[in-house]
Amino acid sequence: MDPYAWLRDRSDPDTLKYLEAENAYTKAMMKSTEELQSKLYAEMLGRIKQTDLSVPVKREEYFYYTRTEEGKQYGIYCRKKGSLESAEEILLDGNVLGAGQKYFRIGNFAVSPNHRLLAYSVDFEGDEMYTIRVMDLETRVLLADEIPNTYYTLEWANDNRTFFYTTLDAAKRPHQVYRHTLGEKENPLIYHEEDQRYTLALEKTSSREFILINIGSSLTSEVRYVSAEHAYTPFDVVLPRVQGVEYDLTHHGDSFYIRTNDNARTFRVVRAPVSDSSRPNWQDFLPKRDRITVESVHAFRDYLAIEERDRGLSQIRIHHFPSGQVHAIEFPEPVYSADLGPNAEFDTKTLRFHYTSLVTPACVFDYDMETRGRVLKKQQEVLGGYDPAQYQSERVYAKATDGAEVPISIVYKKDFHRDGSAPLLLYGYGSYGISIDPTFSSDRLSLLDRGIVYAIAHIRGGGDLGKPWHEDGRLLLKKNTFTDFIASAEYLIAEKYTSAACLAIQGGSAGGLLMGAVANLRPDLFAVIVANVPFVDALNTELDATLPLTVGEWEEWGNPAEKQYYDYIKSYAPYENVTPKEYPKILVTAGLNDPRVSYWEPAKWVAKLRALKKNNGLLLLKTEMGSGHFGASGRYERWKEIAFNYAFILHALGLDRTP
Repeated sequence: MDPYAWLRDRSDPDTLKYLEAENAYTKAMMKSTEELQSKLYAEMLGRIKQTDLSVPVKREEYFYYTRTEEGKQYGIYCRKKGSLESAEEILLDGNVLGAGQKYFRIGNFAVSPNHRLLAYSVDFEGDEMYTIRVMDLETRVLLADEIPNTYYTLEWANDNRTFFYTTLDAAKRPHQVYRHTLGEKENPLIYHEEDQRYTLALEKTSSREFILINIGSSLTSEVRYVSAEHAYTPFDVVLPRVQGVEYDLTHHGDSFYIRTNDNARTFRVVRAPVSDSSRPNWQDFLPKRDRITVESVHAFRDYLAIEERDRGLSQIRIHHFPSGQVHAIEFPEPVYSADLGPNAEFDTKTLRFHYTSLVTPACVFDYDMETRGRVLKKQQEVLGGYDPAQYQSERVYAKATDGAEVPISIVYKKDFHRDGSAPLLLYGYGSYGISIDPTFSSDRLSLLDRGIVYAIAHIRGGGDLGKPWHEDGRLLLKKNTFTDFIASAEYLIAEKYTSAACLAIQGGSAGGLLMGAVANLRPDLFAVIVANVPFVDALNTELDATLPLTVGEWEEWGNPAEKQYYDYIKSYAPYENVTPKEYPKILVTAGLNDPRVSYWEPAKWVAKLRALKKNNGLLLLKTEMGSGHFGASGRYERWKEIAFNYAFILHALGLDRTP
């Protein structure tokens, strides 16, 4: 029997009272840090150019961008016509739309092909159920069209009066695609995915000739397509789904360029005619390579840009269609992150990409694919005199229990001494094939400048070293994720980057499951744990198919209706494995409206820890009563959340008096 199952009933007044009581306790226990929180928050604001704008993205004769204004929580969506010197046109002001709301987030922002109409969606609860509205950008009038219960991704047909969107089922799964024609009340259902393992997302090819329905589970893909010029015709299937085969595509001329793991664990690229893209017509374009994983393909009129990952480092490969010549974009640092930016033009030689590292603030480059020259369009401005030369980053490798080498990215201030006395914050995730790349954070400087080392453990279960790295940390190999993280911590201690008494760790969502698992396995190894919206009641959640995302998760964790997976999940699920022992100091956060990790998972975990742990170490639960999985929606509120987390870490490590 589960003694804390009653916390699942949010309609019970006692549940809300319990959460409010935990919040009050957290506030009381953190009262001594309020001055520190304010100081950290002020430091973060002091580094940020609060009135700023993004690099404009050119689409035909318009330049689209967002900007922020000091003191305002949300972005302002704008454009200019003809040139960047033209008058600004404000399309949406998030501060107006979100005025008076506890929570506000824009989901879709899609301008019609003729640039006259804007379809956008809003969420005022944090539950990720968005309502679509349409605005006539010439008259500034909202049309009568209003569609609730929609999800991310929306694509216009080329007639400027039709768009496609997705809706959610009771488990918050995007399961249906509808077509909407402006002014019409009846929206025909275009596609319904009945298999609960699969979700739907819409995409328009870079050529703007096709609209795609990307149908995917953790292991399997299917893509359906329709001409954007003839959007009222039925969708065709590129390749019917085959269990375990993943693929996606880009369009060029009379061909699809398909990225697939069919007979290629690290993915390959094949070319197939649009007229018949079945397997017999596939031609190898980029054969599989054992060490390099292909992550995406993006077509231009004369070029194909391919994102790859080689031993954890991202690469961008450029193929010139007319000549067949291939080259890779060169990057200056040994540890970095690079990816394609928004590339809205098809007939262009200019590729936009993003670049950053643990010491280099985020950069936006325009790269000439013909001359191979690059222009820095913008580098994140860090106010207050940030000097990257004062900081050092490196990559080291820890040996896992089975001999695998686990990369660790590290950054610290150059006055750091490797004698085991330094505090260190180790971050980890390790699920769904998601990579945690080494990127810059101006917020993090508040830790580095206080002598804290920051590290990322690129553990199995993530995609940091490609698809095989993910597969070696899921299902019945999931425990590799936890032992990789422990091995990383042990390495950092053995190499005197830190000590167990000075080691803090952090992870969120599935990374929160990691936090809970390693807390049970090796509580002696860590002094402090921050678990944000943690997926800690994994067994009970995976047993309940009515919960959001559960069925689709079975391909990542296993279906506990099968005994082997039940036993395996039960052996590591954090909530199930809390036992009477001494635990580190722990901060746990939750969102009452979270559709991804229900608030009661962290609440139950904390309740069980309180009942069983044998020491008096700080244990705090902080539930945001008006938001969801991603925390506060306003940027200033988000910085306050980060300041709170940092204050907890400093306080728990005894560093809260450090200037």
